[in-house]
Amino acid sequence: MTTPDVRERPPARGAGFDPERARRDVPILHRTVNGHPLAWLDNGATTQKPRQVIEALAGYYSHSNSNIHRGAHTLAREATELYEGGRATVADFLGASSPEDIVFTRGTTEAINLVARTWGSRNLGPGDEILVSSLEHHSNIVPWQLIAKERRARVVPIPLTADGGVDQNAFADLLSCRTRLVAVSHASNVLGTVPPVREMAALAHRYGAKVLVDGAQAVAHFPVDVQELDVDFYAISGHKLYAPTGIGALYGKPEALADMPPWQGGGNMIDQVSFERTTYADVPHLFEAGTGHISGPVGMKAAIDWLTSFGHEAVAAYETELLGYAREALAGVAGLEVLGTAPDKIAVLTFTLAGHDPVEIARWLDQDGIAVRAGHHCAQPSLRHYGCASAARASLALYNTREEVDRLAASLRALVASGR
Repeated sequence: MTTPDVRERPPARGAGFDPERARRDVPILHRTVNGHPLAWLDNGATTQKPRQVIEALAGYYSHSNSNIHRGAHTLAREATELYEGGRATVADFLGASSPEDIVFTRGTTEAINLVARTWGSRNLGPGDEILVSSLEHHSNIVPWQLIAKERRARVVPIPLTADGGVDQNAFADLLSCRTRLVAVSHASNVLGTVPPVREMAALAHRYGAKVLVDGAQAVAHFPVDVQELDVDFYAISGHKLYAPTGIGALYGKPEALADMPPWQGGGNMIDQVSFERTTYADVPHLFEAGTGHISGPVGMKAAIDWLTSFGHEAVAAYETELLGYAREALAGVAGLEVLGTAPDKIAVLTFTLAGHDPVEIARWLDQDGIAVRAGHHCAQPSLRHYGCASAARASLALYNTREEVDRLAASLRALVASGR
């Protein structure tokens, strides 16, 4: 399994991580909601931002705001250094061989669409197959459906096992000479499942297929090394990683990125333009047309520096301990069923409660200052696997505590007891 050395270690409280250290840095966690301290258990939707990120953004806009590249003045140089410094930090964080392997995007969704519209348009044809796991967020399903329809290719779902894992036997059977790409989440936003990405990539490569991984839910929870995984593409979102919204990144193997045509045309992605002939900038700038979210990489760097300052493996171990505690706490709530019991998973607890609509559950919890998500979570195939159209989800992060889990369980027990 992916990173088993991280999640199978003993509880993290002896590993040097204290969630209170993280909580002190996150201003929003110190507010109240409906007269109660905020318990932010909606980290799968977005994470809260530490003051280091907020201050980095304020510092950029206060002192170095400028457009980047080709500017001769001081602020342009400073802004460019900050922007490219963010790229270098993301590359190091993901284990990429070079900053040039990192393309900035608005987030995971745009990164996947970029690959679908560029690599896909050049490499997919009639009868080709794209294998997509049934764990996926819609952003790793719909782009492949769109390009498959255009190129007359097929999207083939990889089924799940009863516990919410990706069925590896079915995956092996589905691979063939027609398989051009495998798309899989590194951690499910609904079930929390962490598939064996490295093993899946190795098998896919035997058939000459590329592998794209949606890492949006993974990178905040455990260390990732894209070279060790040997995947061709890896997409992430800043706002799932304690960084600002509107910024994300796509890792691509150099040979894969070199095989992709321009996606959007405009400034910043060109070399020379004339009405007779236009030549383009080198990767990664080829895929970054126009003025991007310049402050985004500044915030992303600050977020990564903050997260890694705690020790990423210690954070992963703590979250595993907290997940185990939460499972036990919720087991005491009558009528509650947790969806997804795969042995390797991140701290996501998606659940149903007999006799209660998920939106009703979320509203009840909100009255106690507890924020959870309710709905289909943009992953309807995962929920259909359990015969559900919607569910409630509590998703945990490094700044969550046992006390917050206790509040969640107590509020749910009160809902059951209320007879509503």
